[in-house]
Amino acid sequence: MSDQDGKKPLGLSGGARSGRVNQSFSRGRTKSVVVETKRKRVMVPKPGAQSAAAQNAEGGKREKSVPDAEMERRLKALQAAKAREAEDEERRVAEEREREEERARRRAEAEAKEREEREREDALKAKEEEDARRKAEEEARRNAPPPAADAAAAAGAAAGAPRGGAKQAPARREPERDNKRNDRGRGNDGGNRRSGKLTVNQALSGGEGGRQRSLAAMKRKQERQRQKAMGGSVDREKVTRDVQVPETIVVSELANRMTEKVADVVKALMNNGMMVTQNQVIDADTAELIVEEFGHRVQRVSDADVEDVIDAVEDAPEDLQARPPVITIMGHVDHGKTSLLDKIRQANVVSGEAGGITQHIGAYQVTTESGAVLSFLDTPGHAAFTSMRARGAQVTDIVVLVVAADDAVMPQTIEAINHAKAAEVPMIVAINKIDRPAADPMKVRTDLLQHEVIVEAMSGEVQDVEVSAMTGQGLPELLEAIALQAELLELKANPDRAAQGAVIEAQLDVGRGPVATVLVENGTLKQGDIFVVGEQWGKVRALVNDQGDRVKEAGPSVPVEVLGLNGTPEAGDVLNVVDTEAQAREIAEYREQAAKDKRAAAGAATTLDQLLANAKADQNVAELQIVVKADVQGSAEAIVQALEKIGNDEVRVRVLHYGVGAITESDIGLAEASGTPVIGFNVRANAPARASANQKGVEIRYYSVIYDLVDDVKAAASGLLGAEIRENFIGYATIKETFRVTGVGNVAGCLVTEGVARRSAGVRLLRDDVVIHEGTLKTLKRFKDEVKEVQSGQECGMAFENYDDIRPNDVIEIFEREEVERSLT
Repeated sequence: MSDQDGKKPLGLSGGARSGRVNQSFSRGRTKSVVVETKRKRVMVPKPGAQSAAAQNAEGGKREKSVPDAEMERRLKALQAAKAREAEDEERRVAEEREREEERARRRAEAEAKEREEREREDALKAKEEEDARRKAEEEARRNAPPPAADAAAAAGAAAGAPRGGAKQAPARREPERDNKRNDRGRGNDGGNRRSGKLTVNQALSGGEGGRQRSLAAMKRKQERQRQKAMGGSVDREKVTRDVQVPETIVVSELANRMTEKVADVVKALMNNGMMVTQNQVIDADTAELIVEEFGHRVQRVSDADVEDVIDAVEDAPEDLQARPPVITIMGHVDHGKTSLLDKIRQANVVSGEAGGITQHIGAYQVTTESGAVLSFLDTPGHAAFTSMRARGAQVTDIVVLVVAADDAVMPQTIEAINHAKAAEVPMIVAINKIDRPAADPMKVRTDLLQHEVIVEAMSGEVQDVEVSAMTGQGLPELLEAIALQAELLELKANPDRAAQGAVIEAQLDVGRGPVATVLVENGTLKQGDIFVVGEQWGKVRALVNDQGDRVKEAGPSVPVEVLGLNGTPEAGDVLNVVDTEAQAREIAEYREQAAKDKRAAAGAATTLDQLLANAKADQNVAELQIVVKADVQGSAEAIVQALEKIGNDEVRVRVLHYGVGAITESDIGLAEASGTPVIGFNVRANAPARASANQKGVEIRYYSVIYDLVDDVKAAASGLLGAEIRENFIGYATIKETFRVTGVGNVAGCLVTEGVARRSAGVRLLRDDVVIHEGTLKTLKRFKDEVKEVQSGQECGMAFENYDDIRPNDVIEIFEREEVERSLT
């Protein structure tokens, strides 16, 4: 359409008029009209417009043509418009397709619902037809004539007597009228008229109060009836199942797992000679026999299968990476183990230990001047900490045996050697205190030969280094020997796997809860990992290294403190990372139950004779009962082991309860109920516990050195020992003559032949060197006077208390008793 008069331009059809018109403008003047038809897009010149060539030919009367950049921009805009139109078309098609799918889905749901309703109506109709058929059969049986009438009717019909038949017809209809009358009297359903409204459940169940049959059961019944009508077999197809059989199982549960009737399973057990009910428990072997008898497959499982999630993953060789060695410092007490480690790590741990001895396992990491990273474990040297030293040897790669040059080999040194040999780990001997005047390193090497430890100086294979923890002499050589030994071992681990580690120590920290010192052996322990350790489980809430700094993860051979446990684990337990919290809880519960069963089995008397013997033995043994609380798990175990060794056949120490953490009111309550003291090792009682102890009179004793604790308990147990009675023979007397004295009885005239005779002493009467009486003296006289004692060679008169059978030539043995206090060695 023209810009001026709106008339139709020549050459444009009606289709072109209905299209879109895009006008291109250049410098405000209209040059052409773009007409888009349904078939093609054409450019129509405007009236009076001329081409660029014509304008050039006219000598520039018209403006120049459109530049290339402007043309390119317009083309790009045109392409973008086309792309948007294509995207809009695709979006429209996709929306239309989704609407079609939604309509199809709704149509399918409606058809399924309609089909279900139709099946339900068919089932209800089949039920009604079945009830009608049964009612008709019952009605026919009620209206049927008796057998005699049927025979007479048949005979009449055969004889062609219609009159007899006409006479009998009313007789047959009369009972029918009576039945109808009775039906009207009690209802059309024969007395089973429903009361109230008819519900769907009543309709499906036939108005009966029995259990409702499901739609699936009705379908199965119809299918069986159809197959039976077609002459086919209606036997059900046997389904073979995989039945999991644990160690023990209830009969009803076994039937459920096989999907068999409980009565059939009980019958099968009775056929095999087991008179059981559905609520009784049978063992796995019997259950396997029954499962195979019913034609199913058996899968034997155990309660311990819950630990199968902790798989021992075999690491590929290319995944292994070098890890720092774990070195354990072992040796006798006061030989300088902790001082030597302090010198290496430039710390002062000894100052924080009570009594100057190590009573905990310490875990540290040290970086040498050469850049090598070493993980050290420091173990106690006291005799009570045997189990702690054993745990240190179990998780170590190299053992450094510290022996004092001025003290040589001692009992705990020998024990450390045995632990290292049992763990089959290499050993390095560090001869300490060589700066002292009495140092004799050669004696140490010679004494080690008695225990099959041959050092290199004696042409052996065990490295030995002379060191001094005070001056630092020999420490570079010791670290070099450790690095050399670690290089020979080629220690490797896979850091890219679930972590596994060993609990070195565990404690209950106030404010932080249960805390475990864990040495990671394999994998990487990260914050947020779910783990199980012994009978406890948890989620890593925080990791703290040996410097007290929080870290996000800990790799192989790195000792860290782990926070986030639900309870205090046992020192020496293995930590394993699992996938889910449910697995960790299930494994921990299984281990706890297994430990309870083991303790119950160990403490139970199996026979009546054993029970009576134990009761008799307990009556003859005095017990000192105590309650022990310590700061860490390892110290608590060491104290309990040391106390259990105290005692003999007459007295013993019994630890009623031991644990980790502060002394609480529950500990005071237990001690008060059993009348025992409470011992705290490096812990104190809280305020409520102290108030309760003062009120109930419970004694609380605190210790920080294990020597003092053991000595005091040993002294207390010694007080339970009965005093030893000793007899001292002080004299002999011979009876020369006997006299009868009124009011006294028989009196012996004696001659003291040896020692002295005392009035307060005990006497024995010997006849032919056989003791016939033992007692005390009633009287001791010298002439007519009562005396306290008679010396040897003098005569005296003696009368026995409550005994008169004395004869001449009998010998009187005189002795005294004294009590001697005993103590436990």
